[in-house]
Amino acid sequence: MYDLHTHTILSDGEMLPIELIRRMAVMGYTTVAITDHADPSNAEEILSTLAKVRESAQIYGVKLLCGVELTHVPPSLIPGLAESAKKQGADIVVVHGETTVEPVAPGTNRAACGCKYVNVLAHPGLIVVEEARLAAKNGLALELTSRGGHNRTNGHVARVAFEAGCQLVVDSDAHAPHDILSEQTKFTVAKGAGLTDAQCREVISLNIDQFLRS
Repeated sequence: MYDLHTHTILSDGEMLPIELIRRMAVMGYTTVAITDHADPSNAEEILSTLAKVRESAQIYGVKLLCGVELTHVPPSLIPGLAESAKKQGADIVVVHGETTVEPVAPGTNRAACGCKYVNVLAHPGLIVVEEARLAAKNGLALELTSRGGHNRTNGHVARVAFEAGCQLVVDSDAHAPHDILSEQTKFTVAKGAGLTDAQCREVISLNIDQFLRS
């Protein structure tokens, strides 16, 4: 099991990084990305702090992906900040997409989809097919989320992703212990977005190492 979008006390989450890892290990997760909210003021600090937890995560049987979620960053700055994060050691870069429940700057989805240093566009709201095709070209995944509010457009995101040939992932956007998803709940999130049983199984069992290498 994987989750590519979680938060800790390094931004607005409730758990220490290792508490999140431990709880997810008990739930059966083997790959977890911690992607606390970041902008130019804190990205480097988040990444250097998370790197100190890699050994503890490994002891618990979890591969920790140290990452950031670029949040409310002006679209024109996303490519440079994403590249900088990768150079600073980020295993994964997530961009906070144009969810319908927050005032995300227009153009954020397009800027993220056009950047080869971004791996996941989180809760992309009413993303259009042209943007999803750009994401597919650059190897980005679009997120189906269980997060309240952000999940209102999951069905639209799934339809657009399939039309564009873009990879989907199912993430929790976890901020607290009760946000962590069981395998069955992940399946339900995907099923609720309109995927078939076979598509659900394929998405929730995605080979994350292979995806990130691509």
